[in-house]
Amino acid sequence: MLERTIAFIGAGNMAEALIKGLLRAGTARPDSIIATGRRGERLDGLQRTYGVRTTLDNVAAVREADVVVLAVKPQALDKVLLQVAPAADQKKLFISVAAGVPISVMERRLGQGMRVIRTMPNTPSLVGMGACALAPGEHASEEDMAVASRVFQSVGITTVVEENLLDAVTGLSGSGPAYIFLVIEALSDAGVKVGLPRYTAQKLAAQTVLGSAQLLIETNAHPGQLKDQVTSPGGTAIAGLHTLEAGGLRTTLINAVEAATRRSRELGEQFLEKS
Repeated sequence: MLERTIAFIGAGNMAEALIKGLLRAGTARPDSIIATGRRGERLDGLQRTYGVRTTLDNVAAVREADVVVLAVKPQALDKVLLQVAPAADQKKLFISVAAGVPISVMERRLGQGMRVIRTMPNTPSLVGMGACALAPGEHASEEDMAVASRVFQSVGITTVVEENLLDAVTGLSGSGPAYIFLVIEALSDAGVKVGLPRYTAQKLAAQTVLGSAQLLIETNAHPGQLKDQVTSPGGTAIAGLHTLEAGGLRTTLINAVEAATRRSRELGEQFLEKS
């Protein structure tokens, strides 16, 4: 258990997912978690559901916390950082989930020598199946990284990268669920086209994606090896694969990740210009 008080600045879906994960994993106690937000009814709901403490006062929450999770939208982060800076000190660890906001911007807003970790989680964290990359700021220690990893491992897997790779992480796993949902929708439509009821087609498509991913994770085999296990000479899978290759599926997915990475980099540059 993390013997630290954790404040979530922002009470949206990601904050709730992390609160739920921390409590379910036994990593934190309800009374060691504080959640803040702008809507009292939302905070009341979190308090009733999870037994955590809540407040409308961001500064008070930061002042009491050992770990501060900045779980607000990127466009709101600058205002929040300026607001809570008077309560910040070098004893506190700040963890940001705001996409695109560079560590240097957060360090300047919070003050000299602040311990900051930037993360890029994704939406499957809402069901405990997330993937999150963490990048340490200049003053974040190995212990800080271990604490941050514990927080996000409560809702999935974590990996550590250099900050300059977070744009690539955003393009791949951060934006990736949108690509996979599109693939599942397309497979479902295909199932309907060849005669399956919509609910059946969607259920089979979703479970196929889930099961294939789990098979890859558990076997640690190369995707090409697992693909070859499905394809038999002159069979149905190879006929389908030929169509996917002709349609440029690989190239399209690679281009999608590259485009999302470029856009993430552009957003980060905009934050640097404004700061």
